Amino acid sequence: MILYLDTSSLVKLYVEEVCSDTVRQWVESAEAVATCRVAYPEMLSALTRRHNRGDLPREDCEVVAECFAGEWEHFVALDFDEIEAGHLVRKYGLRGFDAVHLAAAKLLSNDCGAIEVAFSSFDNKLNGAAEAEGFALLAAGH
Repeated sequence: MILYLDTSSLVKLYVEEVCSDTVRQWVESAEAVATCRVAYPEMLSALTRRHNRGDLPREDCEVVAECFAGEWEHFVALDFDEIEAGHLVRKYGLRGFDAVHLAAAKLLSNDCGAIEVAFSSFDNKLNGAAEAEGFALLAAGH
């Protein structure tokens, strides 16, 4: 199984949150872990927002950001089809970057043939769209 992580799932690998242990278990059991290239700046943005809100001390933010940057090469970093992402926005009412993630996962699934691609997000609307597109979901409660 190839595991696709959107940014909400990716954050849980690096910042202790509800379901972080679950996401780590999914990653350990996957043959490969993929995400869209847009997840790199999204992840750093999420860390910065947490620091600015006072939820993540500056030193911790820097350590997590450096760890993530150092491990980025271990993820399968995917491009996306912008036309398909636009179609997904209109079809499901997704936010732009959520549609980008789903479009990237669809490209991966098309390229993988018989290998299962499981989709992980902690956004209910995105999960609904991913499920409607035929993905097996790995999310809390699924």
